Amino acid sequence: MAPTQPKRAAAMAFILLTLFIDILAIGIIIPVLPGLVKQFLGGSEGAAGLYVGLIAAVYSAMQFLCAPIVGAISDRYGRRPVILGSLFGLGVDFLIMAVAPTLGWLFLGRVVAGMMGASFSTANAYIADISTPETRARNFGLVGAMFGLGFIIGPALGGVLGEYGLRLPFYAAACLSLVNWLYGYFVLPESLPPEKRSSGLKLASLNPFRSIARLRVYPMVAGLAVAFVFSSLAQRGLENVWVLSMEYRFDWTTRTNGLALALVGLMATFVQGGMIRPFIRRFGERRTALIGTVVSAIAFAGYGLVPESWMVFCVIVFGSLSGVAGPAIQGIVAGEVPSEEQGRVQGALTSMMSLTSIFAPLLFTAGLFKLVVDRGWPIQWAGLPFLFGSALFAMALLTLGFVFVRHPGRPKE
Repeated sequence: MAPTQPKRAAAMAFILLTLFIDILAIGIIIPVLPGLVKQFLGGSEGAAGLYVGLIAAVYSAMQFLCAPIVGAISDRYGRRPVILGSLFGLGVDFLIMAVAPTLGWLFLGRVVAGMMGASFSTANAYIADISTPETRARNFGLVGAMFGLGFIIGPALGGVLGEYGLRLPFYAAACLSLVNWLYGYFVLPESLPPEKRSSGLKLASLNPFRSIARLRVYPMVAGLAVAFVFSSLAQRGLENVWVLSMEYRFDWTTRTNGLALALVGLMATFVQGGMIRPFIRRFGERRTALIGTVVSAIAFAGYGLVPESWMVFCVIVFGSLSGVAGPAIQGIVAGEVPSEEQGRVQGALTSMMSLTSIFAPLLFTAGLFKLVVDRGWPIQWAGLPFLFGSALFAMALLTLGFVFVRHPGRPKE
């Protein structure tokens, strides 16, 4: 029997609050992690760029390896145990980083975080489970809004706490994750009924590369995955290079970076919480995806070219419109895949994004940013990582156009 509308609404509220607290905890450490790395390295900006990139790559490598395993387990045993296990593991991870005596311990903490962070694909599968064709794009938009809310409060709080000690935000993140786990244990319902679960776990489905190759079963999803590669590479690159770049170009403090990232979250909440449904209704999922990708390409070029720090905030406001793309694409994917395959497909997509996240920090932070610092280039060239990201979004736009032409949809799509 299909879940009733009230039950769907209640389940949606539970998973949204869970995601919000989870992202809040992650957002807290963003403004301070590069500073902690620099502290271990004696303040060297070039070396910090290299190691921040390597730490991010390690996190993504673990997420890449674990995402298909986590997705397959959630298809077989349900979403709830996977999500709860992840929340507890993240709490332990933040405690490890809070007391880390050496750089090596930070690496260990990111290994644990990567394994636990692979469950974001399960959260997407959870949303797909409880969504109808009419509500799926809106629901994925609400997920984006929770991400935005988490990044409003998280980085701002991390920036403020970081002024009193670089390790304090890690303790706060650990407390939030463990409280979230406790909350989920008592109130998070299961979204995948036993009759819709897969019959077993096959070893081949746990291989991340074979999991990605399986996307060929759904040709349109496979095409969209290529666009995911380009856009994810750019977005993950921005996340890793942002703090270091703004400190280098504009002498931003931890507090300023935290407030800027909070503005990113505020605008994302506004766009994804209130504009997804009107956009989808007016333009359809496909055109909405194209519009959002165009805005991303322009915004990244803006981040790279602005000569004054106040202009960055203007670009953040404009670039927030790009947030309509992700929920639209997730809605298309969810509509192409049956419920018993949602976990595996979402796991494969998460693996692909994690794979790009291995290379993004190496390209943007350990590569392009380190090159800028070592060469001492003027400020316009210091924006080189963001200009590279703009080019990647242009490639994603071309890919989406090709996929939509090759796989025509219904008029409302």
